[in-house]
Amino acid sequence: MSRVVERTKENLKKCKCMGCPSYTFKCKIEEIPKDMFKMMTKGIENVEHFEGMFCTFGKSECIQEKKGCHCNECAVKKENELEGGYFCQP
Repeated sequence: MSRVVERTKENLKKCKCMGCPSYTFKCKIEEIPKDMFKMMTKGIENVEHFEGMFCTFGKSECIQEKKGCHCNECAVKKENELEGGYFCQP
C-alpha cells in the first residue's frame, strides 16, 4: 500500500468490503456484532482491528479463502491511491 487510509465513518461508508464475495455470510454474522460494539464504545478511529475496510485495518481474522475481490471498484482504494487488492488476505 502506498498510503495510510484514515479510519473514518466517511471511508467506512464508501468501503466495498461488506459486499465482497470473500467476506462470507458466516463471517458477517460472527464479526459484525463485535465490530459494532467496538465502534460504539471506542469510535472507529480508536479501534485496533475491524472486520471490514481491510485496506485500513489489516487482514481478516475470519476470511478463509479467496472467492472474489471488489477492491478495484472501491472508492477508498482509488481515493487513497492504493496498489493491489485482496487486502483481506495475507
